[in-house]
Amino acid sequence: MSETSPTPEPHRHDHAPHGGHSHDHGDHGSTHDHGDHGSGRWSQIKHRLAHVVTPHSHEAADKVDSAMESSAEGMRTLWISLAVLGVTTVLQALVFVISGSVALLGDTIHNAADALTAVPLGIAFLLGRRAATRRFTYGFGRAEDLAGIAILLTITASSALAAYTAIDRLLNPQDITYLPWVAAAAVIGFIGNEWVARYRIRTGRKIGSAALVADGLHARTDGFTSLAVLLGAGGAAIGWRLADPIVGLLITLAILMVLKDAAKEVFRRLMDAVDPVLVDTAENALRAVDGVRDIGQVRMRWIGHALRAEADIIVDPQLTVVQAHALAVAAEHALIHAVSRLTAATVHTDHTTHSGDPHAALAHHAA
Repeated sequence: MSETSPTPEPHRHDHAPHGGHSHDHGDHGSTHDHGDHGSGRWSQIKHRLAHVVTPHSHEAADKVDSAMESSAEGMRTLWISLAVLGVTTVLQALVFVISGSVALLGDTIHNAADALTAVPLGIAFLLGRRAATRRFTYGFGRAEDLAGIAILLTITASSALAAYTAIDRLLNPQDITYLPWVAAAAVIGFIGNEWVARYRIRTGRKIGSAALVADGLHARTDGFTSLAVLLGAGGAAIGWRLADPIVGLLITLAILMVLKDAAKEVFRRLMDAVDPVLVDTAENALRAVDGVRDIGQVRMRWIGHALRAEADIIVDPQLTVVQAHALAVAAEHALIHAVSRLTAATVHTDHTTHSGDPHAALAHHAA
C-alpha cells in the first residue's frame, strides 16, 4: 500500500480465520541476499540446493546463531580496521611531530577518531548478541543506532578540533619541514583509509548495519583528505606558507559533508525508515502466494542489522483455522525468501465480505 495513505492499526481477533501468525526464521539474508545483484544466480542456485537437504527451521536458536554470526563478522571487521587505522595514525603522528604540518595533523586526528569509533560499534555488536528479555522483548539490536549517534558526535568533535588548528595556523603561519615525509604520510593515510572503507562498507551492507556503513563512508572521506595533504606539501615546497592551513580547512569541510550523509542515514534508521523497494518486494511476494486474495498494510523496520515485518492478508472466509494458519505460514515464507535481511514476519489473516470486495473488508476491519 502507498506510504502516503496507510491504513489504521487493525484490531486483533481470536476466532478463525482471524488472528496473527508469527514465526521467526534464521537470517536468510546472509545466505540468499536477493537485493544484492552482485551475488548472482549462483547464490540462488546454492540456496535452492541447500533447501533440498535442509528444511526450514523455526527454532529460536537458529535466529540467535545467525545474529551471532553477523555480529561476529562485524566485530572482526572492526578489530581488523582498528589495527590498520591504528598503524596509519601512529605513522602520521610521528611525521607531524617532526614536520609541523597542520594539514597532516587534521588528517591524523580524523584517522584517530575513525579508529576510535570501533569502540561504540564493538559494544553495540556485543549487546546485539544478547537474547531478548521480558523488558527488551525485541532484543538489543537498537544499540547499533545508539552507536551511530556516538560516531556522529565523534566526527563532529574531530572536525571542530581540526578546524580550530587550521585557523590558528592560518593566523600564525609556520614553516613546514621534512616535506617528502609529509607526502609519504599522506599516501599511507589514503591507502589505509581506503582499504578500511571498502572493508567496512562491504561488511556493513552484507550484515545490514547502517552504523558500520556510515563508519566506512567516514573512512573513505578521510582517505581522500589524506591526498589533500599532498597539496599542502606541494604548496609549502614552492614557498606558499598558507597552503598547509588552507588544505586543513578544506579537509574539515570534506569531513562535514560526510557528517551530513552519515547523519541522514542514522536519522532514517532511528525513524524506522526502510527502502521503499523492500516494501514493494514484500507486497509482490504476498500477492503471489496462492490463496491470498489481497493484502492490507505492510510494515517493516530495522532492529540492529536485521529486518522485521508485519503484514495483513485477505483470505477466503470459508477457510478453517488450520487452513488459515497454513496460508499465513506460506505468506511468511514468501516474505522471508523475497526480502533480504528479513529475519521475522508476523502475518495477520482477515476475511472478505460477502460481496467479495476485499478493500471493503479492510475498511471494515480497520474500523
